[in-house]
Amino acid sequence: MPALRLDPAVANAHPDTLIAVVTATGLRGREPWPHTDAAVQQLEQQLADGTWQPADEDDPRIEAWHTAYRSFGTNPRRIRPSVDALGRRLAKKGTLPRINPAVDSYNTVSVRHGLPAGAFDLDHVTGDIDIRHADGTESFTPLGEPDTVENPNPGEIIYTDASIVLTRHWNHRDAHQTCVTENSTHVAFVLETLHATRDGHHLKTAATELQDLLAPHAERTTLHYLDPAQPETTV
Repeated sequence: MPALRLDPAVANAHPDTLIAVVTATGLRGREPWPHTDAAVQQLEQQLADGTWQPADEDDPRIEAWHTAYRSFGTNPRRIRPSVDALGRRLAKKGTLPRINPAVDSYNTVSVRHGLPAGAFDLDHVTGDIDIRHADGTESFTPLGEPDTVENPNPGEIIYTDASIVLTRHWNHRDAHQTCVTENSTHVAFVLETLHATRDGHHLKTAATELQDLLAPHAERTTLHYLDPAQPETTV
């Protein structure tokens, strides 16, 4: 089983980081997911009713990611953290994008709680996954752009396996090769906060919600946490 590791340099730079890792095996992405459908519709209805709105860049949860992006040289208003971009899209259009049930599940949980989320199809991951600073030689193919190859900026925080970058700018965009589709059966989902002291309870609630959405459609789900004190888990 591959490991997922938080590099010591990243942990030192962001010492209050907490990452939830939900792993689903035997995932069935082609059957109906009524609980996910209902969760998406409920969120959109709450937005329409004015009883809820997504976190914006003035919210402390989003502001923390903007500060982190600037710390490794990324302009967060040009290249936005995933939850920031998703919330802005929802606020503008009134609806979340429908991709597939697994992706819709983590998108809904992410934007509801103002926490970045992502996922990797583990059948297309090579070796272990590290969250570390890039040296600039790594290769990244953006989701939806199979013919594009980018190199991250030196010092940029990335998720990477033994051969490719899985996400750039920590959580801005996922790689094409490991994207989650309806055919994905072994998937690691991550939810992240940079302020566990303040927002750890939000993260744990969100992780449980995500696991509850996934569990009816998987043979098995597990939930683990990464932080500077426990920087490694298996997926």
